[in-house]
Amino acid sequence: MDIRVGDVVRLKKQHPCGSREWQIERVGADFRMKCLGCMREVMIPREKLEKRVRRIIRDGQEINPNAPAAMPAGETSGSVSAGKEQP
Repeated sequence: MDIRVGDVVRLKKQHPCGSREWQIERVGADFRMKCLGCMREVMIPREKLEKRVRRIIRDGQEINPNAPAAMPAGETSGSVSAGKEQP
C-alpha cells in the first residue's frame, strides 16, 4: 500500500473525538499520524494501519487502497514482452 507523508487516511473506525481522518506525519515500519479532529498524535505499526484504511486522500483526490493497480499504458495482462514477436 502506497501511503506517503502528508497523505490523509480515512479509517474504518472513528477516533473517540469523532473524526475518522488522520494525517500521516512519518512512514516506515511504523506510522506516526495526527488526528484531524483533536490533533492527537499516535504511532501505529504498518500492518495494523494497512488493515484499517478505507481511503487515502492525496492532493485532494480520494484513492481506494483496495482497488487493483492500473496497468502501465500499452500493456495488457496477456501480453508477452514488448518488442519481440512470437514465431
